[in-house]
Order: sequence, then C-alpha cells, then structure tokens
Amino acid sequence: MAEYKLLLPSMGEGVMEATIITWLFNEGDNVKEDDSVVEIATDKVDSDVPTPVSGKIVKILKQKDEVAKVGEAIAILEIEGEGTASEEVKAETPAATPDADTLKAIEEPLQTTAASSVEFSGDLYLSPLVKSIAQQENISETELKSIKGSGLEGRITKEDILAYVANRGNQPVQQAAPVQAASTPKPAVSAPAATIPVSAGDEIIPMDRMRKIIAENMVKAKQIAPHVTSFIETDVTNVVKWRNKNKAVFEKREGEKLTFMPIFVKAVVKAIQDFPMINVSINGENIIKKKNINIGMATALPDGNLIVPVIKNADQLSLSGLAKAINDLAYRARNKKLRPEDTQGATYTISNVGSFGNLMGTPIIPQPQVAILAIGAIVKKPAVLETADGDVIAIRNLMFMSHSYDHRVVDGSLGGMMLKHVHDYLENWDLNTEI
Repeated sequence: MAEYKLLLPSMGEGVMEATIITWLFNEGDNVKEDDSVVEIATDKVDSDVPTPVSGKIVKILKQKDEVAKVGEAIAILEIEGEGTASEEVKAETPAATPDADTLKAIEEPLQTTAASSVEFSGDLYLSPLVKSIAQQENISETELKSIKGSGLEGRITKEDILAYVANRGNQPVQQAAPVQAASTPKPAVSAPAATIPVSAGDEIIPMDRMRKIIAENMVKAKQIAPHVTSFIETDVTNVVKWRNKNKAVFEKREGEKLTFMPIFVKAVVKAIQDFPMINVSINGENIIKKKNINIGMATALPDGNLIVPVIKNADQLSLSGLAKAINDLAYRARNKKLRPEDTQGATYTISNVGSFGNLMGTPIIPQPQVAILAIGAIVKKPAVLETADGDVIAIRNLMFMSHSYDHRVVDGSLGGMMLKHVHDYLENWDLNTEI
C-alpha cells in the first residue's frame, strides 16, 4: 500500500487559502475517486473538494475551522500500489505551493483595488483571511507592522492577528491615516453601534460566515459609490409570446428549461455594446474599460443568503448557450457546487427581483462594477397602444426595470440611455428569433 497526500486545489485567481468547514468522511473511512470529502470556504464561495483517487483516509491534517493554503496537504489517504507519500504527490499533483514572490504578485493588485474601511500599501503582505480580519477590526497598517508574525518570513498568521485583537484593549492603539487614492475620499469610520436590548422571548441568531461577508460588502458598496437609480416600464408581451412558443420545444431538444433570464441577458449585452462605458470599473483616478462582458447573476440560496455567479463572455454566447450557462450556474449555486472562479470577474450584474413577485427594486452596485439592473415581475395590465386607427386599450405584459449606477463615472444621460436601450430591445423582441 502507498500513501497519497490530498492537497487543497487551486481555486481561482487571487484565492490562496480556504477554511475547513466540515469533513464529510472520518479517519478510517474508504472513499472513491471523485467523492467529495471536505467542505471548504473562501471569501468568495463555499465548495467541496473531491478526491482524485480511491483509498482510505488514514489521517486528517486540517481540522474544522483551520485554514489551509493552496497546495497544502489536508489529508493522507492509503491507496493501492507502492511508494512513499512524496512520490505519490509528485506523480499525481505536480502543482506546488506558490513561493513568496508569486503570492505577493497575486495579492498586491487585490490589496490596492479592494474596497475596505482600512486600506494597506503593497509593501505589507497579508493573506486574504488576515486582511479581512484586519478590516473588520479596523486595524491600521501601523498596528499591523507592530505585530510580530510567526508565519513564513515573519508573515502575520490568523493566530497572530486574533491574539493581537484579544489583547488589543491592553495596549496603546497606534492610529494611522489610511492610504487611499486622492480622487476617492474615504468616509469616516462610524462609531460602534449601540447595544440593542433583548427582551424575553427574543431569539438571537448569530450571522453565518456568508451573511457577514454580504453585510460587509453591501456597506462598503454604499460608502464607495454614490448611487443613482433610473426606472422604466417595459412592454414585454412579445418576449412572453416568444418564450411560450419555444419553451416546450427547447426543453425537449436540449433537456433544459427556457427561462426569461437568457432574453434579459441578451438585451443587456446588446445595450452594453451600445454603451461600453457602462462596462467599466474605477481604480484610483483611472477608469478601466473592460474588454470582456461578464454578466453577474444575483442568485438567492436556500438558506436565505445571496451569491452572484458570473456568465463569462456573455456576448459570445447564443440564446441557447446563455440558457444552458444560466441553468448550470443557478443549479450549482443552490447546491453548493460553484467553484471560486464562478463568482469572479463580473463586469455588470442583473438582479431578478421579479422572481419574488416584486415590481421593482433599488439594487446596490457590486464593487468594483459601476452599474446593476433590477428586473421586476411581469404583470398583465391594461395599456394604451397606438395603432393606425387610433389609440386603443389592450391587455399587455408589463414589467418595471430599475438601473442603479455609480454617479462618479456614470451620469444620468448614460445610465438612462443604457436602460432605454435594454427597454427597446425587449419591447421590440422579434417573434421569429431562433433558439
């Protein structure tokens, strides 16, 4: 028998570590190739790690709530064959843990563009987890530099910063002005919220890890971007007729449901191509105009949390391709099968608030994007139609859309015209469009 080291796999650009949520097998259990053996969490997404080999778990190296680096061994399996653990790792998993220079090259761009209440210069390496803790605790860079790290090359580990936080009240706090771009004023840090009284019978529900991340990101997004929202009501009768005509044929042919979302995405992509300055982000005093059109799709999870999987290169997909990509991402999001890279790189986001029966909403712009579209419920209403014989009242399928945009770079004319083009593409949907 031989030993095989199960390594934490690469999880996408910028993701260098993960926290162990729970092991799905115990030491001594047999596992088969491709079995999911452990659930992990990053600051992007929760996911499972499958084993590439069959064997017996003889040693779990990383326990629940411990953090593992990409390429680090998290368990040892006993498998058929001969050889040492190092030989097996070499044969099966050629990827190695990135060296210090590589880690720094990956992390520094993230640090300089991340939106946070505390920002750090590129000369201080922090892992995503440590940086997140520092931001949550409002620890300045000056304070961080005073912490003696116990990690590789003196880096600050999770244990180091948690120990510092625990003893922070017993030592003088060194305050330092945050490093920030001159064009992006940073709002003052709010005073701690007052303690809320708890009455008899009240239930205290601790926030889970994902809800904390959502809360933090929403607050940052509102602090960073001055939001403006435009509204429009759209007649989508042709869209409804077209889908009703094609959904049964499409499902029989492809084995996939045909929802309204591929149509909405197609209209948004065409409008972005008309107004490419919507497909941008801000970095200091620079505007980064994105080449790719990657559409984020806000998705509600069964536990009540929210995640935004991304349709990559949506402008290169047909309606059929969009339908398959959307169904796949939605299914994997609701079943915790998303990979970290599935939630990265969005350049524009759509939120379908109509799926909950809502007529409209005022969505918050995900950073570092500059705009987001909320689509309301489709409702049958009487509407005035202009005909060659005069105006008539008819029953039509109407829908509100609301477009929130970052007024630092998107003015009302651009944000409003882009929304009007989405409206026009949907209202004039060709009933002969092929799927």
